[in-house]
Amino acid sequence: MFDVGFSELMVIAVVALIVIGPERLPRVARTMGHLFGRLQRYVNDVKADINREIELDELRKFKSTFEDAARGFEGTVNTTVDSVQSEVSKAETELNSLTKIEDTAAAPSGAPQAAPAGAAPQPGEVGREPQGGAPPPPEKTAV
Repeated sequence: MFDVGFSELMVIAVVALIVIGPERLPRVARTMGHLFGRLQRYVNDVKADINREIELDELRKFKSTFEDAARGFEGTVNTTVDSVQSEVSKAETELNSLTKIEDTAAAPSGAPQAAPAGAAPQPGEVGREPQGGAPPPPEKTAV
């Protein structure tokens, strides 16, 4: 900062000795040393504060970059989830329509439905075989 060599320091010391005097010179030098130490500590504190602010600024930039990346990833995931949900709903709709078609094809509206397997025959159906049921088991003969 200041380019002060040894010869300049000697000139300053001689001028201080003449102006201040030999009795007060040690006390003034001690006071100047304390003030110079305080000045150095103050400058170091200011430097530390500036460095902390720079680090905080870098952390804020990193945080904003990270949040932007997280938002982008979240958007991608949401888009994928939405497309999968739409495909699932389409498949569900198709399955429901196929189930309705199968139900209407299996039971025509004008034809009587078959009686359940263990149901008693109706009064007019004594000798008939049940419709759609399995044939009766073969009779066992003694050998």
